[in-house]
Amino acid sequence: QVQLVESGGGLAQAGDSLRLSCTSSGRTLSSWHMGWFRQAPGKEREFVARISWSGSSTYLADSFECRFTISRDNAKNTVFLQMNRPKPEDTAVYYCAAGGWGSSAAEYDYWGQGTQVTVSS
Repeated sequence: QVQLVESGGGLAQAGDSLRLSCTSSGRTLSSWHMGWFRQAPGKEREFVARISWSGSSTYLADSFECRFTISRDNAKNTVFLQMNRPKPEDTAVYYCAAGGWGSSAAEYDYWGQGTQVTVSS
C-alpha cells in the first residue's frame, strides 16, 4: 500500500511560482513511476505530468510543457511539480498518483488526497 501526501498548494497570484510536493507515509516511492493530475470544479481529472522511477524520463502534457516541470528526489522520497507563471485557469486540486505510466487516471493505482491551488489574476 502506498499512501501519498501532497503539499505546497495555496493561494498564488498569476505569474508567481509554486512548487508542489508529494511524499509517501510508509513505503518508498523510489521504485514507482509517478504522475500529477489536476481537477477543476465541474471538470474531469486532467493529466499534467509523469516521471519514471529513476527520474530519467519525464513527460508533460502539451498544455503545461512550457510552464511546469516534474522532478523527483528519491533520497528524500519526494516528487515535485514546479509551476511557473501559473494562470487563473490553473486553479484546481492537484493530485499525485503512483503505479501507472500513462496519461489516463485509470492507469494509476494510488492517489493522494490532493492539494488545492488557487491562482488569482
